[in-house]
Amino acid sequence: MAAIVVAVLVGVGLFVHFALPDTHASDVAADALYAAAVYAALVVLVPRWPRMVVAAIAAGWCVAVELFQLTGIPEQWGVVFTPAMLVFGTVFEPRDLVVYIVTIAVAVLADVLVSRRRPPRVEAAR
Repeated sequence: MAAIVVAVLVGVGLFVHFALPDTHASDVAADALYAAAVYAALVVLVPRWPRMVVAAIAAGWCVAVELFQLTGIPEQWGVVFTPAMLVFGTVFEPRDLVVYIVTIAVAVLADVLVSRRRPPRVEAAR
């Protein structure tokens, strides 16, 4: 299920990036989709880890990427290899830090609520 969520988030994120006009709203939406996709990708990679650990790693990644933009390196990489901008962005924006943290908090809440409604997995006998 989480892999499907990642695919949908990435797809919608690409749509926002390429199809919508570049506005504050589309920028915030893209940042939120990025953070949610990072969280969901980690859930796919480490499904048994506690969700708060996954959230902390996702938030750490997003904050690190945003702070990395202060170096100017991601922008230089984007000039050479345009898809790098989709992962590392280009220009530091303090607002993005808030968007990332709020989005990851909402993602954890949604994840916990959904997992409580799902019956526990029954593993096949070996």
